[in-house]
Amino acid sequence: MSPLAERLRPQTLDDYVGQQHLVGQGAVLRRMIESGRIASFILWGPPGVGKTTLAGIVARQLKVPFYTLSAVTSGVKDVRDVIERAEKSRFFGQGPSPILFIDEIHRFSKSQQDSLLAAVERGVVTLIGATTENPSFEVIRPLLSRCQVYTLEPLGRDDLLRLLDRALTHDEQLRQMNIHLCQTDALLRYSGGDARKLLNILELLVEQCQGQRNAGTDQQQEGDKPAIDVTDELVSRVLQQSPLAYDKQGEMHYDIISAFIKSIRGSDPDAALYWLARMIEGGEDPKFIARRLVISASEDIGLANPNALLLANAAFDTVQKIGWPEGRIPLAEATVYLAASPKSNSAYLAIDSALAMVRSTGNLPVPLHLRNAPTKLMKELGYADGYKYAHDFPGHFVRQQYLPDELANASFWQPQDTSAHEQRLKQQMKACWGDRF
Repeated sequence: MSPLAERLRPQTLDDYVGQQHLVGQGAVLRRMIESGRIASFILWGPPGVGKTTLAGIVARQLKVPFYTLSAVTSGVKDVRDVIERAEKSRFFGQGPSPILFIDEIHRFSKSQQDSLLAAVERGVVTLIGATTENPSFEVIRPLLSRCQVYTLEPLGRDDLLRLLDRALTHDEQLRQMNIHLCQTDALLRYSGGDARKLLNILELLVEQCQGQRNAGTDQQQEGDKPAIDVTDELVSRVLQQSPLAYDKQGEMHYDIISAFIKSIRGSDPDAALYWLARMIEGGEDPKFIARRLVISASEDIGLANPNALLLANAAFDTVQKIGWPEGRIPLAEATVYLAASPKSNSAYLAIDSALAMVRSTGNLPVPLHLRNAPTKLMKELGYADGYKYAHDFPGHFVRQQYLPDELANASFWQPQDTSAHEQRLKQQMKACWGDRF
């Protein structure tokens, strides 16, 4: 018999649980589906929140051919074969394009993603991708520009309770049992917003309880249905006995990475190591962890300790070279170093301030003296006229204007008083620019 999660997979939008911001009345995907025409899109969210199910519902409602590829097992040849079959299926017909669903599209190589471009561009297939990773990091830009990205959220408490009720009232096997949900806190906590994990846990509990009864000495009379009382204690006990019985890959994915980064930012290496261990034990992608360390080194440590970025980058490279399990060591080294480093977000604030200025002032002209003058005409127009070459002056510095005229006195970078390194940089800038710093 197929797993409970597969038996309960919704067939229509009305049975679909969660993601109301996408499939609720008037929401973008529901409107698209009801119109009968959809554009290519990518579903981004943690495991077990309905990405594959939603793709199937779209194909079923539009009544179009539905092709599925897994990025884990498919190559460029598989992609081309599917595209060829899709072209043949449209030869005598009009209407919506066949749907090509690619699970874990973030695992496709650049060449595999390149092989999709022409077919998506020409409408040979409508692409629906599913990914647990940020598409802006893992999907090539040309393909990403041809797709909308829709974010799916972990299922909330009400959604999970609705799933449990549906399992007990709609699944033929569970309906024949006398199951009482006495307590649900542990069920919801262990599921971590993952519908598949929730149903797997419920199925495991039932199997464990049945197995223990069958092994007992007391025989149940025919037709007797003893109660299975689901309590928090039972859930914790069973899952501790069978720690690998449910998917740990996506457990509280976003909450844990948030706690990890905030522990580094808060200069608590012990807490940061704990959350790192949670991610390693949960099967998190080491590249995802390493990438977040690089971001934290720039955003949270910054100019207070520029070596942090070098070490984070070195950890990223090392993890890719040596893999698991040794990769945990450079990740731990970088984690402790970043957490113990002095902190500054001045560079982070400075670029955001500069971006805000650019957005509010538009494309201000580059001052003439800063422009290149490779032609005689440009020189005659004053390009590069009056530019002072810094290396020709004492100390390799000379005062001149580098910003557009309208922003001549603008200031974006504010050195932070708590950073000794930035204070040294500030003194150096004051010696050059005086009161500007």
